[in-house]
Amino acid sequence: MTTSAQAQQLITVSERPRNAETPLAALIHPVTPSDLFFIRSNFDVPVLDVDAWRLEVGGCVRTTRIFSIADLKQMPNRNVTATMECAGNGRKLMAPVPSGTAWDLGAVSTGEFTGVALGDVLDLCGIDDSCVEIAFEGADSGRVEGNRKIHFVRSLPLERALHPDTLIAWDLNGEPLALDHGYPVRVLVPGYYGVASVKWLIHITALAEPFEGHFQTERYIYTRHEGVADGTPVTHMHVRALIANPLHDAIITAPCTIAGAAWSGFGYIRRVDVSTDGGSTWSDATLAPPLSRYAATQWSFAWTPHDSGVCEIMARAEDSRGNTQPLEPIWNELGYGNNVVQRIRVNVA
Repeated sequence: MTTSAQAQQLITVSERPRNAETPLAALIHPVTPSDLFFIRSNFDVPVLDVDAWRLEVGGCVRTTRIFSIADLKQMPNRNVTATMECAGNGRKLMAPVPSGTAWDLGAVSTGEFTGVALGDVLDLCGIDDSCVEIAFEGADSGRVEGNRKIHFVRSLPLERALHPDTLIAWDLNGEPLALDHGYPVRVLVPGYYGVASVKWLIHITALAEPFEGHFQTERYIYTRHEGVADGTPVTHMHVRALIANPLHDAIITAPCTIAGAAWSGFGYIRRVDVSTDGGSTWSDATLAPPLSRYAATQWSFAWTPHDSGVCEIMARAEDSRGNTQPLEPIWNELGYGNNVVQRIRVNVA
């Protein structure tokens, strides 16, 4: 049984690089407390001197410019509340389990990010007509297959980069980003898996050709995924509902409220169905208004068990485009985008 103490701390998945899950009980909050916001790193945290830190914007622009953190903060600020999820969330639920970080279901959190619209920064530099993508380079680096030493770099189509809610962010929940979350600045791409929101940002490059780096064409792509062409990059978060209360193996002694969060990168949450009998029957949950178009929808379902014993609870979300969750995981070679319906077991006393 998960204790309340366990529910109030991050769950370590790996030490180096540091990766840690948000306890599912924390998803009961519309905004995840900053100290419980999940941590995802592909390399070790870089050592940065914030006073000397600069962001260089170049490539297919009319003027290459260098920005300090003070320069960015002098520009019009924007606040965006968004749910962020790692593309590998739920990898452990695939069979066989693909290689990669062994995420259970807690690689997801919701936060309020403060920053400047990326498009405003690009406008100051002037984007050439030849530009098709924008690449983001983090200060973190390490070795990958073939003993190649690289920085973390990921790109966005120009249209997505220019969306007013795509940010260069420096605050999370009203406080400066923690070092694990990309201090001093990171990218925020609402609706996309977290890989797009590059941390420890140091370079932005406007490109005339699609980017073909390691994390664009060798990782964070779908391979051997049913219905998806091999090599397709992961982008939008798949629709998903998670149960925050009760927790797995909890003991239920009275009528209770089943509650959790649901989100989708493709649209708003239209409904959440709950089953308390392992999927034999389903009932509609009550949805609360989300904090923003990018934030998870809180849902709840009042349940009065009629018999004692073990029950299996499930929650399944559907978004405004009709996307819903599969009852069995859809496997792919690198373990991305697994939004299988969550199942928990509770004991009714």
